[in-house]
Amino acid sequence: MFDLGRSFLASVERRPQATAIADGTLRKSYETWFQDIQSVARCLEGFGLSKGDRLLVIMQNRWQMATLHWACQFAGIIVTPVNWRSTAQDLEFLISDTEARVVAYDESASEAVQNCSSARSLVRITSGQIKDPDAHDFDSLLGTRGDTILRATAEDLSLMLYTSGTSGKPKGVPRVHRAERSAALAHVAQNLYRHDECTLGVMPLYHTMGVRSLLSMALVDGKFVCIPKFDPKETLDAIEREQVSNLYLVPTLYHMLIEHPDFDPGRVGSVDKLGYAGAPMSAGLIARVEAAFNPSLFVNHYGSSEIYTFTIDQNASQKPGSSGRASLNQRIRVVRIGADTPDEQMPVCEEGEIIADMNGDEAFQGYWQRPDADQKALKQGWYFTSDTGYFDADGDLFVTGRVDDLIITGGENVSPVEIEDVLSLHPQVEEVVVVGLPDERWGKIVTAFVKPRAPIKEEELDRHCIERELTRFKRPRRYVFVDEIPKSPVGKILRRVLREQEPSTTNNQ
Repeated sequence: MFDLGRSFLASVERRPQATAIADGTLRKSYETWFQDIQSVARCLEGFGLSKGDRLLVIMQNRWQMATLHWACQFAGIIVTPVNWRSTAQDLEFLISDTEARVVAYDESASEAVQNCSSARSLVRITSGQIKDPDAHDFDSLLGTRGDTILRATAEDLSLMLYTSGTSGKPKGVPRVHRAERSAALAHVAQNLYRHDECTLGVMPLYHTMGVRSLLSMALVDGKFVCIPKFDPKETLDAIEREQVSNLYLVPTLYHMLIEHPDFDPGRVGSVDKLGYAGAPMSAGLIARVEAAFNPSLFVNHYGSSEIYTFTIDQNASQKPGSSGRASLNQRIRVVRIGADTPDEQMPVCEEGEIIADMNGDEAFQGYWQRPDADQKALKQGWYFTSDTGYFDADGDLFVTGRVDDLIITGGENVSPVEIEDVLSLHPQVEEVVVVGLPDERWGKIVTAFVKPRAPIKEEELDRHCIERELTRFKRPRRYVFVDEIPKSPVGKILRRVLREQEPSTTNNQ
């Protein structure tokens, strides 16, 4: 099996003049970009980095970020991309945890780096207009010549992603070249990519979805279009300008695109394939997205940073809510919540915890210096996801939420996703999130946070739930109308924030 460096080199040799990356007005062919990547790899080695060392990168999705990622793949350096919204305190932890030797950053992280004593003691690479006299400007790394650098093997570490973590410190997820390449190949196959694909590089490169987009394009000699920070108007402009052929986004970004005043189906006519991951997409949003893009392929990916893909459904609109069947390189089970072995499987249509086989080609081998996390999540060769779900009678997986998100009300287990799907189909509901809020009588009460398109009464929503035959104990006992649904930087809904809020507008039934 190739390492990632040799995989990129193969694309250079196949189609040297094909456009590899676009960033605003900048365009680089595979041949030209390869020369830049090799030059940066030589400079990284000149800074004292060698195979197995860690490079911390804190940048938005610019071509410089992508170039550093690929340079590390050739040099055998473990690239560690982190959220450019990280604070100085965050960086202190990450630098210590990774034992990074070099930090690369742009304007988005300038303040955090300057206020981080650990970062200031390291070799630094800057991109953009940054006042850091002791740092090396990225442009100064370009133009060196020498022998081709190919240090890594398929079993060497390629990448370290950090999970966002809802409590405690984030966990490092080290991944070898073999796993990264297998995941990229699976992404190509599952999305039916061709050699002339063009994808939107808007999911951040510190996120598994962003990395998957970057690597998969290189494997098919495709074009990666950089979007530093998601903005609906700029994203629509880039789709139209670059004739983007596929999108791989979280549901929230699809929502923001199609709801933007500048959206017009004619502007996105080049887009033929859609994929989403990171969170469930409501039935209502699925219908609106399909109508807006009319894609030939609409793929629901369910996975994680640790393994990448668990399951896929290549026809997301046919059975809304379904995550499909186990993906390439994977086996999936649903076991009893609280089980310690993979053998306590749940019957069809009964909810439990979703687990994935660790022996697949895409899987990581354990968390970075976190035996406590390994003990909790890795059991008898299986990865316990902490996600809840069930298999239906057809054998399709339905993901219902997180173990921690399950609402136990009056002794009944309620999955928020089912209720969200029902409410999302009401024409006046733009977005909805369901959580359980503490209640003396019921333990938790089902509470729907609704962002409406137009004024609507609680009674109308309850009547809608009745008409959709939602079981009474599942119907929301409170409705909270909000202007915005809180989300993470990559568009994931922050249920924890909602659970911690004190509702101001409610309806008690």
